[in-house]
Amino acid sequence: MDVTLFDRTTRPLTLTPAGRLYFDLCRDVLRRNEEFMVVLGQLRKDQGGAVRVASIYSVGIADMARLEADFAMLFPDARLRVEYLRPEKVLEAVLTEHADLGLISYPEVSKEIAVVPWREEEMVVAAAPAHPLAARERISAKDLDGVEFIGFDEDLPIAQEVDRFLRAQGAQVHRVMHFDVIQMVKEAVALGPGVSIVPRRILKAEIAQGRLVAITLEAPGLVRPVGIIHRRRKKFNRATESFLKLLLETHETPAIVLSSK
Repeated sequence: MDVTLFDRTTRPLTLTPAGRLYFDLCRDVLRRNEEFMVVLGQLRKDQGGAVRVASIYSVGIADMARLEADFAMLFPDARLRVEYLRPEKVLEAVLTEHADLGLISYPEVSKEIAVVPWREEEMVVAAAPAHPLAARERISAKDLDGVEFIGFDEDLPIAQEVDRFLRAQGAQVHRVMHFDVIQMVKEAVALGPGVSIVPRRILKAEIAQGRLVAITLEAPGLVRPVGIIHRRRKKFNRATESFLKLLLETHETPAIVLSSK
C-alpha cells in the first residue's frame, strides 16, 4: 500500500492514521464475512426440507426418476418424496395437504385448487406389432369401428375423454378389457388382440423393445393435458419452489395459473 501502518517510535506500538484506516477496513470485512456466512447458512437451510409430490402413474416413472436425480444433484440438502396414486387420490392428497404439488391429467381449477399447465401429450393408437392396424402409420378414429379395445376404468378422466372422442367421430369399439393403471393397459395390448388409445410418450420403452407400435390419429387429433396442481394461497418452502421451477424448465411450459372464473 506504500504507507506506514505502525508507529515504531512508541512503546507499545501504535497505529498511524493510515494504519487505523486499514484496521477499520479489516474489522469491517470480517464483520461482513460473518454476516454473509450466517445468511448463507440460512439459505442452505431453507433450500433443505421436504418436497411432497403426488402423481398419477402415467406421468412416467422413468421421467420422474430423471427429475429426482437432477433435483438431488442441484439441491442435495432437500428431500423429495413422490407418491403414485389414482387421479382422485392425487387431488385428495393436495387438498388435505399431504402433498405440496400434484401431477394430474385433465386438471380442473376450483376455489381451492390452482393449476399450472405443464404439458400436452399427443394421444395415439397403441397396438401389438402383429395387429392388422400396426402396419399403418396413420388412421382415423373411424378405422377403429368394431375393433377390440382395451381401455381405462370408466370413472377415470382419460377414459371419459377417449369415449367422448370416439363418439364424436362415430366410432364404436368393442371393449374387451379395462384397467385403472396405464401399465396394465400397455401389457394387455402387447399380449392380446386389442388396441388402445394412450399418450405417445408413455410408449417409448415398449416401442424401443419392439413390443408395441404407435399409430398416429388423423385430425382431429386427441391430446391429454397434464398439469401441476396445488392449494391456492399455499406458501411453498424454498425446496418446493425449486422443484416446481425444475418441472417447468424441464418441459419448457410457461407458468400460467388458470383462473377459476
